[in-house]
Amino acid sequence: MEELVASGGTVGGGTSRSTDPAGPAGRAGSAGSPGSTATAVSTGTAEMLAAAGNGDRLSLARLLTMVERGGDGAREVAAAAYRTPARARTIGITGSPGAGKSTLVDKLVSLARSSGSDQVAVIAVDPTSPYSGGAILGDRVRMQGHAGDGGVFIRSMATRGHLGGLSAAVPEAMRLLEACHMDPVIVETVGVGQVEIEVASAAGTVVVVVNPGWGDSIQANKAGILEIADILVVNKADRPGAKEAVRDLEQMLDMAQERTGWRPPVLQTVASTGEGVDALWDEMRRHDGLSAEGGELSGRRRSGYERSLTLAFEALLRRSVAEAERSPLYLELLDEMEAGRMDPYEAAGRLFAASGDSRL
Repeated sequence: MEELVASGGTVGGGTSRSTDPAGPAGRAGSAGSPGSTATAVSTGTAEMLAAAGNGDRLSLARLLTMVERGGDGAREVAAAAYRTPARARTIGITGSPGAGKSTLVDKLVSLARSSGSDQVAVIAVDPTSPYSGGAILGDRVRMQGHAGDGGVFIRSMATRGHLGGLSAAVPEAMRLLEACHMDPVIVETVGVGQVEIEVASAAGTVVVVVNPGWGDSIQANKAGILEIADILVVNKADRPGAKEAVRDLEQMLDMAQERTGWRPPVLQTVASTGEGVDALWDEMRRHDGLSAEGGELSGRRRSGYERSLTLAFEALLRRSVAEAERSPLYLELLDEMEAGRMDPYEAAGRLFAASGDSRL
């Protein structure tokens, strides 16, 4: 189900069954056609990007669908978005399921709007439906208070089983939203798996949300938490065990190597009532300012570009492999291996040499 709304806060369901000018394309990152170097942006895509930058939510939703579908359509969008200057604040909200992330994001969006942000974007990375392959839209249910706000854009995107909960399309979706003058851009992850480091590579400020009584899990995951967290939040702090959770986190920070000029603060919030959210917003703005002054923000942006380049390159390689598997030589080499006359490395070398792939 793809929900497209010309105005209002919630636009786009982000599922694989939506209809879109991109046409059918399998998810292959933003590779586009193999072997090409520069990507020509069609008039239609350029017009949609211009319209999206001027507040057309329908065009923005269609562009995001192209990004999710991958292939040539995603490459076109990337070619246009990456050439558009963008310096938005990007915020990653991550943590275990049930920590109250969506409610916290809902309150942060309200604060951003009341603080003067004209256009706020939220990407809610939801679990994947086993039937449609699309997002299960759970997070959007908790943000319906912004549905009538034309200055808020909320998009659900499916994880599609991607390790760490951050779908491969999210960094490109963030870049597109920046190019369309959204600021801030907030990404909330589904919080599944141990590889939430993906969030840090895509966001300028990373907020890790935990609950009281999460001490055992903290000990098991503390290395990863301390690596990615710029701010630590004990949400649902009105429950027993909140002070103990704060104490455990502070002790972990004491034992960790301090990053240049910034020690992640440990805050307490009750997202359902808004308690402590103002302090969280202030710390996020302070971190953003210090990161910009100290060059850390620039370094994170470069890391994000590095990740995007690697993903695009891997997509090209996957497409090359898919093409090679359909060639007659591939079947001949399999026969040689089966007969015991060739090992897989020699066969792969011959297949690679025969491909004449100029991209490598």
